[in-house]
Amino acid sequence: MELLGSYTKSWYNDFMKEKLYTIPLNDAVDAGDECPFCFVERDVEQDLIDFVLGAGSSYMESDIRDQTDREGFCRHHSKKMFDYGNTLGNGWILKTHYMRLIKEMNDEFQKFSPSKSTFKSKFVKNTSRTNALAVWAQEKTESCYICKRFVDTYDRYMDTFFIMYKNDPVFREKVKNSKGFCVKHFGDLCEASESKLNDKEKQDFYPLIFRLMQENMNRLAEDVTWLVDKFDYRNQNADWKNSRDAIQRGMQKLKGGYPADGVYKRD
Repeated sequence: MELLGSYTKSWYNDFMKEKLYTIPLNDAVDAGDECPFCFVERDVEQDLIDFVLGAGSSYMESDIRDQTDREGFCRHHSKKMFDYGNTLGNGWILKTHYMRLIKEMNDEFQKFSPSKSTFKSKFVKNTSRTNALAVWAQEKTESCYICKRFVDTYDRYMDTFFIMYKNDPVFREKVKNSKGFCVKHFGDLCEASESKLNDKEKQDFYPLIFRLMQENMNRLAEDVTWLVDKFDYRNQNADWKNSRDAIQRGMQKLKGGYPADGVYKRD
């Protein structure tokens, strides 16, 4: 296959299709964050909240409203939408979502028939959801317009990461010199690598991310330890080193996200 510089034509075509995702991913790695995917995750989530409630008034468009009426929002994103500050926008979304949800609920009530109780059922706790109304309620609670679109976008970023890792030497070098990943996104990378990399590529990839995780988990542990030691009166005049923000960085490395972030509000 003819080469375009150091890239194949097929890769170049894929790259052009994914260019919308390569720039933010490069920015995320360049940021020197504890995890580039946390960086991307925050940006994508904020963009989605802006889309739903921002100045573009997407909530007034019938096709978007039909989707939000059907899917609703999870507890996590309902809180973020409330904090965002658009009272009228949230009101419109809730108004028509309630109309649809009440109709669905009444339909569920109409077709519901409770199961027969048995002597055994009084003493054995059923760990699975078998009640039709309980299943419906759980589905409604977990369904979320933002979560669904975030997953689709996140998957594209994960695909783009491996395209760039395999074909862009500059990007690969940035990853090698990065602070690694949080445990959650490290797991996502390991899972995705099974289908994105061949056997030879895995032989190089796994040692790299293992090293990154080992070095940077140890670094965070040392930062947190020194923060604790700084509270000893004998160290009160000692340098803080890199421990001043060790709590939020340590939490991020373990679970992902940004514990120290303020509320994201409408401009």
